[in-house]
Amino acid sequence: MDWQQYIHSDPKVLLGKPTVKGTRLSVEFILGLFANGWTPQQVLENYPTLTPEALQAVFAFAVECMQEESFYTLPLLSETA
Repeated sequence: MDWQQYIHSDPKVLLGKPTVKGTRLSVEFILGLFANGWTPQQVLENYPTLTPEALQAVFAFAVECMQEESFYTLPLLSETA
């Protein structure tokens, strides 16, 4: 999916956070809804300006961002003792 058709960043909107085009809904906010247990149906019903394609673009954008990052796990407290 070409997420760039749906996601953009504008310094004048939410301090440049990536948002769904035509909305003030940030990628971070939408991912947070899912992290809190919302279903796609709930998100679409509560934010009618979103489309199923825009939701898919949020995830495609997040995947691409994760692929470009390096994450290192920290040792658990039980492993350091």
